[in-house]
Amino acid sequence: QVQLVESGGGLVQAGGPLRLSCAASGSIFNINAMGWYRQAPGKQREFLATITSDGRTNYADSTKGRFTISRDNAKNTVYLEMNSLKPEDTAVYYCNALLRLTPYEAWGQGTQVTVSS
Repeated sequence: QVQLVESGGGLVQAGGPLRLSCAASGSIFNINAMGWYRQAPGKQREFLATITSDGRTNYADSTKGRFTISRDNAKNTVYLEMNSLKPEDTAVYYCNALLRLTPYEAWGQGTQVTVSS
């Protein structure tokens, strides 16, 4: 089993930065890649960024240039640095892990990010 715990969410003014963290525990060896998603009220969950175990990254077009994903393997933690935040970035942000073995995927409980105008 892999457990993911997000932190770092909160209230931020438009234009400001915020850094989210996702700490993984449990069967760490099973993790192939980790990423971030978000879900705004009334909308589907949206892919933001992912990073593989060897550091390769992939971003959604909507986040390129503003969001940066990184990882600290020693701490089993993935980060999402968000800059120039906009009110439309308000959502619950979820950490995701792609696993090599069943159940092939794990999710954190989510952390709320609210951007005020």
